[in-house]
Amino acid sequence: MENGNKASTNGTANGQDFLRAEGIVKRFGAVEVLKGVDLRVQRGEVLGLIGDNGAGKSTLIKTITGFHRPDGGSILIEGEEVNLRSVSQARSLGIQTVYQDLALVNELSVFHNMFLNGEMTVGPFLNNRKMKEHTQRYLDDMGVNIPSIDTTVARLSGGQRQAIAVARAVYSDAKMLLLDEPLAAMGAKEGALILDLIQRLKEERGIPMILIVHNYAQVFDVCDRVNLLRNGRIEYDKPVAETSVEELTELVVSEYRKARQGNRGNGAG
Repeated sequence: MENGNKASTNGTANGQDFLRAEGIVKRFGAVEVLKGVDLRVQRGEVLGLIGDNGAGKSTLIKTITGFHRPDGGSILIEGEEVNLRSVSQARSLGIQTVYQDLALVNELSVFHNMFLNGEMTVGPFLNNRKMKEHTQRYLDDMGVNIPSIDTTVARLSGGQRQAIAVARAVYSDAKMLLLDEPLAAMGAKEGALILDLIQRLKEERGIPMILIVHNYAQVFDVCDRVNLLRNGRIEYDKPVAETSVEELTELVVSEYRKARQGNRGNGAG
């Protein structure tokens, strides 16, 4: 594995690991998807995780968040080894995940989505006034502009919906965020909204994050370091200041070249 040893120069990482995964193995039947993954994220650091489709990125994220139980290896949170048995346990430790489907209810308002499954109540009744006040304050604090928090989520743009999901995770006492392709299927304007939000969370709150990304240019907008997951392992680990879009692209393209050459060889045989 290639490693960059210099300290990151693109963020506020302070050298202390919030999360460290060591030798993570995950099997599904006879198929070994993760084959000894070593990964670390420092406090205040944004890590870009790249890799081909089927490389195991989502499996790794789901293992870190307690959805999957690892078959080998260890996970340390703030220096303490943890045995994650569920997503709720990971959340209790401050690990929040925003998946591509966002887990929002389109028919509900913005403020109801912000408190989904954690509604504020007065006796047996919903305290809509208080939820509205908190939602507006949360969004203002994060610089997220939503025309009306009474609007149903279905009427928002993709970028606005993503911002709502991120804001909800942050205000659920998140100590770390894992974002599964947060810019997927977004135009430039919507993508910029989310990149700005990630940048603010890094600079103003120091929240460590892992971003699964497909567009390598986006790695250089907000990430401090980049990891390539391939063949079930982290095969590349460098600060973004020491690499380039061209280098990352070549890493992935070279794997396709090898696969094509192997297929031709098999065909010739």
